[in-house]
Amino acid sequence: MDFQHIIETVGSYMDAAGVAVMVVGALISIPLALRGYKPRRATGEVSVYRAYRQLLGRSILLGLELLVAADIIRTVAVTPTFESVGVLAIIVAIRTFLSFSLELEITGRWPWQKESAAGKP
Repeated sequence: MDFQHIIETVGSYMDAAGVAVMVVGALISIPLALRGYKPRRATGEVSVYRAYRQLLGRSILLGLELLVAADIIRTVAVTPTFESVGVLAIIVAIRTFLSFSLELEITGRWPWQKESAAGKP
């Protein structure tokens, strides 16, 4: 087993872990939302739909992070050509935009914005 094969295998496992996190997170989010999960920063009544969206968004964010890590491992460690690095840059840019959008949906603020002292966004 050579280095390239090991890195490809690690990247495949990271891809599988990212997808598994999203699927398991989606499945676990359903009963949590139905049982009345309430986010820490939420004030007032939180609907089942909103709770599910927030829980699902968190699992998607974690899954995206694992998928980005897998892409970086495979691209940089195995074939660092200009074309592969360019494709990686585009993939990371798209996933970063998705992560920022999900963070805004979940918390109601951008990732770089600090939380106010009262705990409200």
